[in-house]
Formats: sequence, structure tokens, C-alpha cells
Amino acid sequence: MSSTTKVWNFGAGPAAIPAEVLAKAQAEFLDFNNTGMSVLEISHRSKTFDNLLKKTKNDLRQLLNIPENYKILFMQGGGHTQFSAVVYNLVAAKRAKTGDYSWNPPVDYVITGSWSAKSVAEAKRLYANVNIAADAKVSGGGKFGSIPPRGEWKLSGPDAAYVYYCDNETINGVEFPYIPDIDPSVPLVCDMSSNILSRKFDVSKFGVIYAGAQKNVGPAGVTIVIVREDLLVDQPKTVAEHSAGSSGMLMTVPSMLDYKIMADTDSLYNTPPVFAVYMAGLVFDYLIARGGVQEIEKVNGQKAKLLYDYIDQSKIYQSHIDPKVRSRMNVPFRINPPELEAQFLAGAEALRMYQLKGHRSVGGLRASIYNAMTLEGVTALIDYMKAFEKKHSA
Repeated sequence: MSSTTKVWNFGAGPAAIPAEVLAKAQAEFLDFNNTGMSVLEISHRSKTFDNLLKKTKNDLRQLLNIPENYKILFMQGGGHTQFSAVVYNLVAAKRAKTGDYSWNPPVDYVITGSWSAKSVAEAKRLYANVNIAADAKVSGGGKFGSIPPRGEWKLSGPDAAYVYYCDNETINGVEFPYIPDIDPSVPLVCDMSSNILSRKFDVSKFGVIYAGAQKNVGPAGVTIVIVREDLLVDQPKTVAEHSAGSSGMLMTVPSMLDYKIMADTDSLYNTPPVFAVYMAGLVFDYLIARGGVQEIEKVNGQKAKLLYDYIDQSKIYQSHIDPKVRSRMNVPFRINPPELEAQFLAGAEALRMYQLKGHRSVGGLRASIYNAMTLEGVTALIDYMKAFEKKHSA
């Protein structure tokens, strides 16, 4: 395999952005939409940005077939902030529905990797009544790499404020191949930060979906939140109302985390991340021009199959993830012996293949092959893996 000037970015996030998107952003960087100003300079209260925001939301609604009874919000703070926002907003919605503002309803979590585990930790910091419905690390003998069978989940039933799961665990390489079937009266909450727009799914099955942009949508800085309208409730405003809660959990949602405030102000409660929203819009244009999510889903399936098929037949590469739930977006793998991994990374970088090192918490190697990673890039990686294996096989 010969060296090339092309760079293959296998980073988990911030991740690769389609070259065509970057080129368009570069071409209009100094003069956006004939304003004579960069998109970095335009006011978020201007008609220019209003048009941009409307188009971006409409394009996302088209790509994911989002029903009209769902609001699309552009928030800040990434997934970590949504760990808190989900608790605040959906516990408040459950209390408003029952009229019991002193109740701390159960919140159900399914842990399948590092990110869902972090969401649980944050919910506990807020004194939420957390129920661990299933934990893949417990059922997996102390390691993540599988999804507990749905029949083994211990859900709270209709009392729950929500059921939470992470659709794709970026670090651990586990992805749900299905939407969990739960009590339809309980909102299903999903972190889709690392696989949104990579495949078709039924939005109407969910109460809340959120996704940080920096994997499949664009640069870091904006978080997409898709929330069903019936979950948007007014928050207690007075000290008396706030004091009505005896559970120890805070009653009032901070304004910057309040889904209803963000919906009522069209995500303009404060200055939004204008450039990140703009870049997301360019990515949506790119996907629509190529046939939408259904077409990129086919390519993603091809890329993942090629890589996993090679790993499975290899004598030195190993995947420790249950094949039934392997991620199409993030492919962690090891080399036997592990001492070869440093050499593998050095050789990859010499060929301008970057960010293949596994997450610091688990080690090993990881190829993130989001929408922007082409079939050509995955094929180039496999060619290098074959050459490396031939050189180092016993």
C-alpha cells in the first residue's frame, strides 16, 4: 500500500466532516448569503439567521421524518448537559401530569457502556430516584460489550418519569439493533449522539432524543434535542411552589436547561452557537442531496460489514463485542499480542490514517466510521491492516 496525501480521520469526535461541506463553508466564509459578513458575524436576531434556522430545522425534520408534534431545539453543552436536562424536564413533566409536586418518581436507566453509566451518575447527583433496569457490565462479568436481553430488564412500569438508554456507545462499540419496547405511557429517552442520521428510525417511539453534533452532524458546539410537545411544561416559579417538593430533588429547572423555554423562544433564549447550527445545516444539505438517511444507511452497513468481516477472519485482530450488537459507527478492536498496537498506530499515521487509538479508559484500537467516512477510507484501512498482519503473523 502506497502513501497518499489524503488524510483518513477515524476520530470518535470531533470527527470527520464531509470534504464537500468544508469546501462550501470555506467558499462562503467571508461573505455569507451576500451579506458581506461572515456567518460568524451575523446577528442571531437577524432575518438572515432566522431563515437559516428555519431551513436547518425543516431539513432535519425531512431527513428523520419528525412528526409535527415534536419540537426541534438547538441547545449547548453536549451530552453531559443533557444528562441533567433530561432529569429536570421529565421529572417536572411527570409531576405536572399527576399534580403531585412532592413526588420523586422513579427514572429507569439501561446501562450498556461508559456514556449511559455517566448519565446515571449525573441523575444521582440531582437526587433523582434512579432505578437501574439493566446493567451490561454486571451481566457481562465486569465488562461492557453486550446488551442485556429485554426480558431481563426490571422497569418501574407506568410510575416511571422515563426510560433512558444510549443508542450507540462510542467508547465500548455497542449499538442497539432495535428500539426498546416499553410501556407506551412512559417517555423513552435516547442519547443518539454518535449514530443520529446514520439509519432510519421511528421518531414517534420516543419522548426525547438528543445528540451532540460532533460525530455525525458537524463541529462541536450545538446539541440537537427532539422533544414531544406534551413533555413541555411550565415550571414552578415561586418559592412556595419550589418548596412543595419534599424529595430532596430540586423542583425548578434552570432556564438554560428548560426545554419549554427553549421551544418557546425558538432556541434563542440566549445567543445560540450560530456557526455550529450553520454547519449542521450544510451537513443536512449534503445528506439530502445524496438521497437522505436511507441511502447513507446502506453505505454505513457496507463499511461496517467489510471491517468486521476482516477482523473476524484475522489471526491477530480481535473484536470482543457481541456480534449481535456491534456498532456500525465505532469499531473497537485489539491486536494479539497487544505490544503490536503501538507499531500499528505509528504505521497508520505514516500513511495519514489518524485517531485510531482506543479511548483512554479501555485502551486498544478504535476505528470510528461515521457518515463522513467513505467506503474508500474503510477499504484503505483494511488494506493497511492486511499488510500489517502479513508482516507480523507468526
